Amino acid sequence: MPQMAPLSWLNLFIYFIIIFMIYNSLNYFFFNKSFISQNQKKIIKNQKMTWKW
Repeated sequence: MPQMAPLSWLNLFIYFIIIFMIYNSLNYFFFNKSFISQNQKKIIKNQKMTWKW
């Protein structure tokens, strides 16, 4: 696409990388981890594995 050549692909790439990093950091810091860890502990305690060979 020669029409898009003046856009400077490096600037576009840097722009998307910055958006990607901001999105990942927001997901990491605003995700509630304590809720999942409590549920996983309950699930693990309730599961019993019986081996029948």
